[in-house]
Amino acid sequence: MQENGRGTVLDPDSAGTLEGIESAGGPGGIETFEETDLALVDALQTDPRAPWSRIGPAVGVDATTAARRWARLERAGLAWVTAHAGPATGTVGYVEVTCRPRRLAELSERLTALPWVASVEHVVGDFDLFLTVVAADLPALGRRIGTDLGMLPGVRSTRTRLGVRIYQEGSGWKVRALEPAGRARLAVPRAAGSPGGGPFAHGPRSDVDRRLLEALGADGRVGWAELAARTGLSESTVRRRLTRELRDRDILVRCDIAQQTAGWPGIATYRAVVPHGELDATGGALARLPQIRLCASVTGSCNLLFSVWLRDLDGIT
Repeated sequence: MQENGRGTVLDPDSAGTLEGIESAGGPGGIETFEETDLALVDALQTDPRAPWSRIGPAVGVDATTAARRWARLERAGLAWVTAHAGPATGTVGYVEVTCRPRRLAELSERLTALPWVASVEHVVGDFDLFLTVVAADLPALGRRIGTDLGMLPGVRSTRTRLGVRIYQEGSGWKVRALEPAGRARLAVPRAAGSPGGGPFAHGPRSDVDRRLLEALGADGRVGWAELAARTGLSESTVRRRLTRELRDRDILVRCDIAQQTAGWPGIATYRAVVPHGELDATGGALARLPQIRLCASVTGSCNLLFSVWLRDLDGIT
């Protein structure tokens, strides 16, 4: 998953102290979202791999119209379906990068090309870039940050916070444009005992898992037959393994949008200190707010990290 944008970082000693403000980037307003487009995105956020025969009626259009409108959004770079490893299968680091003068654009371009860099945000504050970095385990994360990232031209310094427990992440955020009846058509009850948010656990991925994830990362809606061809597996094996991985949230498939064009021009990321005994309750409460894109407990002097998408920058204060 590659989610690149421009953002804001607020660095509170206690929640709410501002360091900077900057608007989020987008595709330049080449296209705009209509209400049906936003409902379509919401439907795909609810069930990213649902067939058009289910997506269309949930949105209020026929399957052919839904597929055609989605193809238009994809071509314009306004929306896309991709996949990434779930937090239980690896280690996540949130990295603050200070750049050398005049190297920001070049470094940003290099970072967005790296498959293990899940997100890149330009920020205003004590540092220049805010990254989400993923790895199979702690040693691998250390190599990526200390060597692969630290040695890139233009990097002056880095500071890393390890993700401990996830309360909300991008695949759980929705534009909330779908009518309740449409959402009910797509909702799939979570199996009893299936994991939701929780501590980051670290389990190795098999070669088959990696091939599945790579294929879905390029196109989260790729069909079963094509997915089998891309991975070299039988279609029945693909169906069985992917169904299990999606159920266990080892792979997360998500629908993302060009946020500024869709009406969310601002990003704010907060770092806060919460009493340890109240951390889970606070993180869970924040995760239920519609603005929250990311909420996770982290290591370091600030133990809670959360990021919001905003309709306007007045919402920061």
